Amino acid sequence: MAIFDSVYFYGSYIIPFVFVLSIVVFFHELGHFLVGRWCGVKVDVFSLGFGPELFARVDRHGTRWRVAAVPLGGYVKFHGDVNAASMADHEILAAMPAEERAVSFFAQKVWKRVAIVAAGPIANFILAIVIFATIFFAFGREVLNPRVQEVRTGEAGAAAGFEPGDLVVAIDGKPVSSWSAMQRIIQASADVPLSFTVHRGTKQVTLQATPGLREIKTPFGTQRIGMIGLTAAASPSDWRVERYSAPESIALAARETWFVVERTGAFIVGLFAGRESADNISGPIGIAHMAGEVAKMGLTPLFNLAAVLSVSIGLMNLLPVPLLDGGHLLYYLVEIVRGRPLSERAQEFGFRIGLAMVGALMLFATANDIFRKMLG
Repeated sequence: MAIFDSVYFYGSYIIPFVFVLSIVVFFHELGHFLVGRWCGVKVDVFSLGFGPELFARVDRHGTRWRVAAVPLGGYVKFHGDVNAASMADHEILAAMPAEERAVSFFAQKVWKRVAIVAAGPIANFILAIVIFATIFFAFGREVLNPRVQEVRTGEAGAAAGFEPGDLVVAIDGKPVSSWSAMQRIIQASADVPLSFTVHRGTKQVTLQATPGLREIKTPFGTQRIGMIGLTAAASPSDWRVERYSAPESIALAARETWFVVERTGAFIVGLFAGRESADNISGPIGIAHMAGEVAKMGLTPLFNLAAVLSVSIGLMNLLPVPLLDGGHLLYYLVEIVRGRPLSERAQEFGFRIGLAMVGALMLFATANDIFRKMLG
């Protein structure tokens, strides 16, 4: 029985987790790699994963492509880098022959270094747009009309005067064409007054409602969202499938990607402002659980999760924390302003602080995952 349980665990959670994370990490590092190559920098190593090497090959440019045993990230090691965090040893660089130093990362002009570092997060956003666009173009999208079936007593919707059968057509003057679009606005607007334009039979009425903040438990953790106590209509006539051309799919995918950016950014800001709970931060265990649950729904939802995760990782990497891409970009901005880079000591100190911050975040997120699992 234990063997079957182990097979089920790996098949249901670990494999989907590794699949999703590998896609996201590969394209992030591929962004760094491609722009680095275009800028004339030699790439020594392209690693998917950390730790002991499982297998590898060396291409004709001398880059070692490797797959490692711990699938929790990856890195590109440019010529002249001391480690996977792209730290430099200036004594080693100074001792290099001129032709080797010329193709090292740190010998490049600052604008090239900015482009190479920014390419990773940008690749994450492009990947998300490609995945979303492919799904929209291939399968279209099921859309539920924003029609109300039930109004729960004691909630903001009932107090505002909503009635069963109401069709929401606009919120704060902006057209709303689906239940999910209406939900997104309401969920992101806790304690914010909203004006709803509603079709009621042959009449059009305007209702004012302020979503209340609620905590709801989902298979992916506890979420704090705005709610007004409305239930969607279940009639088949309120469902439709929308099909999109390639340009429409790309435009819709870009909007979907921007929505994820907004929600992720709002969550980060909300953490510092005290509006969001740090309990919602997930680490590898939480992401693995999420990937496993989504994989049960099918391959398309799993790719959709990969797109969302790609945006989140791209955005998190842009935070101005030393060790992350955003920290490198901050250093280069200082270099542009000062006309010279920060001292080696200052950069090394910053990287140590960044390593401590990222390590503490990983420990906290993993502890969150464990406690969440224990509490069921």
